[in-house]
Amino acid sequence: MRDDALLTRPCLEIDLEAIAANWRALARFTAPAECAAVVKADAYGLGLAPVARALARAGCRSFFVARPEEGAELRALLPEARIFVLDGLALRPAAFFLKARLEPVLGSPRDLHAWLAECRRTGTRAAAAVLVDTGLTRLGCDPAELVALEAEARAAVALLVSHLACADEPAHPLNARQLARLKAVCPLFPRAKVSLAASSGIFLGPAFHFALVRPGAALYGVNPTPGRPNPMRPVVRLRAPVLHVHQLREAGSVGYGATFPTRPGMRIAVLPVGYADGYPRAAGDRATARIANHVVPVVGRVSMDLLTVDVSDVPPELVQPGTAVELLGAEFGVDALADAAGTIGYEILTRLGRRFERRYLSEE
Repeated sequence: MRDDALLTRPCLEIDLEAIAANWRALARFTAPAECAAVVKADAYGLGLAPVARALARAGCRSFFVARPEEGAELRALLPEARIFVLDGLALRPAAFFLKARLEPVLGSPRDLHAWLAECRRTGTRAAAAVLVDTGLTRLGCDPAELVALEAEARAAVALLVSHLACADEPAHPLNARQLARLKAVCPLFPRAKVSLAASSGIFLGPAFHFALVRPGAALYGVNPTPGRPNPMRPVVRLRAPVLHVHQLREAGSVGYGATFPTRPGMRIAVLPVGYADGYPRAAGDRATARIANHVVPVVGRVSMDLLTVDVSDVPPELVQPGTAVELLGAEFGVDALADAAGTIGYEILTRLGRRFERRYLSEE
């Protein structure tokens, strides 16, 4: 679609080739470690089916999801993929995972024993993945619990997984402590592969890569190195049509709470996007948008279905009903919108609403 084409509804463009390119770049950067892909939460809100297929075409063979139902959906899409479920056995019994050929990431010795018991009962040879809590204090086995495992259980573990709490802060001392705690556990499982680094952890250096890395947000264009230039390609572009342009004749205000004062002569454009679509309410009076290469501020409070931008400095002939306004793009991406809203790019991506028309670029 040409940038100057008129829109009839908001449109979210998702560049599948950019996602694939981001995975290939991370795979090269972390070689010889295997580069998996995290596609939980509907591939961070961008669509599990098209995203997973694009990653598989790019060469990805191992995938991580959060919920068992996500794993079953992904199995139907990618029959040969290796699929790990991060929530382990908390939500479904071991039999569910074996039937769907999913690998739960087990977060307690009890779950490990339940997994091994089901494998013995069914005569299934299925290796175990175990989550080690090295300092995040969420799911996972305490290292002392792993020391206490009997030899049979330790021998069944094929993958040790842990997760960094402060990977986006390279100098944070917890990174080194978590690395040391994980290394201390590794000798207990001499045949197991190890995975520690997700998106930001990859950029802490080769010591954090081990045998497998599992990027998520970085694949979708979120900057894994906050404070530095983003090494990833942008993936999403959100545009919305102008519904109406107010030509103001007297002083007043815009939106709920009258947070933005207006003056005579200003022009305010109204767009059909609001917090019901995932555009954060907190971004009002802080975010920006783009119209025909002009930067325009988002003014007033974002409401459920609408937001407003100040187009006073844009030539009137360039702002008419149907004119496309870019709310997310290469110049103002998910990280910039997240910063304006006081949140993170992950939240922006996963909340982008289903009312948008979705267009996938480079989909075969």
